[in-house]
Amino acid sequence: MSKAPLNVFARFETELDVRPDDIDLYQHVHSTRYLDYVLAARFTQMERDYGMSMSDFAARGLGWYMTTSTVNYKRPLGLGDRMVVRCWIDHFTARGCRVAFEIDRLPQRKRSCDGYCDYALIDLKTNRAVELPADVREKYSI
Repeated sequence: MSKAPLNVFARFETELDVRPDDIDLYQHVHSTRYLDYVLAARFTQMERDYGMSMSDFAARGLGWYMTTSTVNYKRPLGLGDRMVVRCWIDHFTARGCRVAFEIDRLPQRKRSCDGYCDYALIDLKTNRAVELPADVREKYSI
């Protein structure tokens, strides 16, 4: 029995620096900051790489709400480290998508963490999930 072909979506990279306020009392990046890095990278990638920014969604009365996040920690980042945050659409659902990510410390590109975030597309007036418009799915299916 043959399986349906899998969609493979483009992966985009954004470089970021560890900031002094990211450091916890153990002298490495606090666990919550890794999701901040993913969100910052994704914000840039939405406009730069997909051509549809968060502002474009807001102008349409739409927003992305995170419904799930999973981070698998491998190696800590510390003060002065630079990283690359790689993100891609893993798959779509009727009302959202899963964004997978990897964060690698530069310059060696050693994996610091990986994971995914599930998002629901929300009507900002009703705060309820809505079906993905065809043009959104098309723009993000690269």
